[in-house]
Amino acid sequence: MSLVGVAAKRIVTCDPARITKDNPLGTIEDGVILYDQHSFSWVGPRASAGANVPIIDHGDRVITPGLVDAHTHAAWVGSRHDEYVMRMAGASYLDIAAAGGGIVASHNAVMNASEEEIEQTLAARLKRMASLGVTTCEVKSGYGLEPEGERKQLRAIARVREERDLPHVVPTFLALHALPKSAKASRDHYVLRAATTLLQEFASAKLCEFVDAYVDKNAFTVDEARLVCESAKKLGLGVRLHVGQFADVGGAELAAEVGARSVDHLENVSDKGIAALAKAGVSAVLLPTASFTLGQEPPPVERLRAAGIPMVVASDANPGTAPTESLPLAMALAVRLYGLTPAETILGATRLAAASLGLWGSVPHPRGAIAPGARADFVVWDLPHENAIVQPWGSPKTLLVLRDGVCIGRS
Repeated sequence: MSLVGVAAKRIVTCDPARITKDNPLGTIEDGVILYDQHSFSWVGPRASAGANVPIIDHGDRVITPGLVDAHTHAAWVGSRHDEYVMRMAGASYLDIAAAGGGIVASHNAVMNASEEEIEQTLAARLKRMASLGVTTCEVKSGYGLEPEGERKQLRAIARVREERDLPHVVPTFLALHALPKSAKASRDHYVLRAATTLLQEFASAKLCEFVDAYVDKNAFTVDEARLVCESAKKLGLGVRLHVGQFADVGGAELAAEVGARSVDHLENVSDKGIAALAKAGVSAVLLPTASFTLGQEPPPVERLRAAGIPMVVASDANPGTAPTESLPLAMALAVRLYGLTPAETILGATRLAAASLGLWGSVPHPRGAIAPGARADFVVWDLPHENAIVQPWGSPKTLLVLRDGVCIGRS
């Protein structure tokens, strides 16, 4: 593919080299992007663009980096609509779990599905996410619970990852999510197996880049999660942690201790935990769709902001607490319910999200920003301004979505 150019009224680069106090997203007015089937080669004002490259003019529209969804459980099958109705009628998370719903319900659906069914469901879901502007998506296992179920999910994720007409996939082994019935009497063995045998197997087979654990009340303890985190680091895998969704049990301090890339949820966290995260440079992945569905108070955004902690916004796409495929919906809720600014939200769903996945920084051809050398992942929005992206449209507002310079979605 030879060099191609696109122009638009506003190009939101999210490039730190262009960001200033007065221009928090590094936006270029009346700008041009030059790219090929891999990366951007030039970004700047139309008046400075070369004359020898064909330029497609998108007029009074806005172009942004492709959206990066840094926390999803998108490899699920089945439906948990019954428990959603229970929740809307006042049932708590624990009430639903006690009635056989929650994570265990999705576990049963995964165990009853074939690997091909999981693969096909995930591919179709990612295609819909692409139409909403997503060009990179983290996808967790964690509903398999048993070794064969986790293998099934991770192998399905790996096969979908090979598809070039879908968002780029970052696979995560959610090693500690919930205890299956078979492990109720052998909890220590279950945790140790996840931290050793399974982790080594999945790392050797290159089925995951990250490891995750659910550190919370009525989930897994700091000491249990530490075993998984330390093993992951020895194997060269990154660490992400579910922390403080329902209670602060010290998960933030653990994340800082083990050098995690992110702590996700964080509705409950102490000042000590925030200070530890800030010192260690750990990102906070905010999941407003889940807290909206659960009727929770938001995370302490002002304290996170004051501490200088990077704030990422993700969909948490899952069949129970965030039954959505829409990162733009999560972005709208982040502004309305969490008090993030539009600029914070867009950065949190592009470059900062990519950084939390190890895809921005000292890596070749990073993702998450429109900058020379970065992957040619971008969205042409059928909107006049970037602030319009965080309005709750409830429908796709993309004109074109490109990954590595190739169209993967449109509305």
